[in-house]
Amino acid sequence: MTKTNRTGRLLRCVALSALLIAPAGLAGAEPFAGLGAFDGRIGASGPERGPIVAGGEAQISARGFQPGQSVALRQGGGALPGSPFTADDKGTLNATVAIPEGAAPGVYPVVAELGGDAPFATIFDLKVSKVLGPLNTERYATQSAEIVRNPYQVAVTGDAIFVTGAVGRPPVRDSELAKLDPETLEIVARVSPPAAPARADGSDGGVFAVYGIGVDAEAGQVWVTNTRQDTVAVYSTEDLSLIKQFEPGTVAHSRDVVAFGGKAYVTATFEPRVHVFDTETLEELAPIELTSARRGEDFTAASLSLAPEAGKLFVSSLRSEEVAVIDLATGSQSGGFPVENSSSTIGLAASPDGSRVYTVAQGNDAVTILDAVSGEQLGQVNAGAGPLNAVVEPESGNVFVALRVADAVAVISPEGEILANLEIGSTPNHLTRDADGNVWVVNKSGGEGDDTANRLTRITAQ
Repeated sequence: MTKTNRTGRLLRCVALSALLIAPAGLAGAEPFAGLGAFDGRIGASGPERGPIVAGGEAQISARGFQPGQSVALRQGGGALPGSPFTADDKGTLNATVAIPEGAAPGVYPVVAELGGDAPFATIFDLKVSKVLGPLNTERYATQSAEIVRNPYQVAVTGDAIFVTGAVGRPPVRDSELAKLDPETLEIVARVSPPAAPARADGSDGGVFAVYGIGVDAEAGQVWVTNTRQDTVAVYSTEDLSLIKQFEPGTVAHSRDVVAFGGKAYVTATFEPRVHVFDTETLEELAPIELTSARRGEDFTAASLSLAPEAGKLFVSSLRSEEVAVIDLATGSQSGGFPVENSSSTIGLAASPDGSRVYTVAQGNDAVTILDAVSGEQLGQVNAGAGPLNAVVEPESGNVFVALRVADAVAVISPEGEILANLEIGSTPNHLTRDADGNVWVVNKSGGEGDDTANRLTRITAQ
């Protein structure tokens, strides 16, 4: 239930005359006789906030209408089943629409025609997602264990696994950083972050909850992002003792962190820069400013992916649908390229040699294959609902994609063939790889009674 972006994933509002939209009861209205308006929200999701699939149902939720206002929904020129609908006395609307069995996966524009004295129309997107189900699961062995509540990210060293977790909205009071044995998956150390300062209004600030994670094994440091306080912190890999807590406001909406070559790189979500820290002095250095490859656009950073053999760091842009390339030798942007037909491009994964990069887009479920040197788009595949993050397994070159809404991890070949789909648990959120060919993934909870909730899973090719 969002409002607009450049690819049309968010809400787009246009005032149309009654002659053009002609909803029931308005066919005789005079063109340009009145100018309507709508400042509310309309969105669509599957049952229980799951994916919308062919043969299933879409739950339409909207607010901001006039009480009793008629709302007709049309797609492809035809009225959706049950249309027109009527807003309740609070101006909200909740409706269920059947999706045809033969509907192909994709993003469909739906026109909402508002009745009343001044006709108005608005367009919102309804995404129908692909359903894979279990696929070639015998090719992979999995081992999992329950870990911290609501895990966000996972990082791996040669002898340990580190995970972050945080529960709820601010002020967050339940958050943990944990260290696990990679053989037994047992938690060998865990720590709760310290209390955070009071919020701007004087209310309780909760704790410095931990979200993103990156490890500098040589320095013995675990870097985490404290997204709620716009900052970062450093913990010891040995016992998870706090080494340094940076001040709130250091990195706006900090998300991902990568530690490499004596520096820690942190994205400031939606900002055109990557923040840089010296892992020896623990001081902040000059940030790396990023420019958009699209004319007139601003780069809006989200995820990071390291290509260690190439000495490059790749950054996704969530709103402008593109990738920036950072040369770590110079500490500056060395290139960038757009990702076409991708909506809400959030996660990305680079091959270790920096020859390819794969992006994932939550808006249209697209996994895009790119030549990381030329920027040429080599392919695109739809692997299922809600791809959030990805990682490349170096030995095979295969890409593992966390499908947050589909509750699965898809395995895709370098050429874009879907090789497997592993239903590992509810809402997989983040994954990484180790040096032995294993892929590690953390997943959150699907709600009360979910026996797959809050787990770390090791995926190993058979």
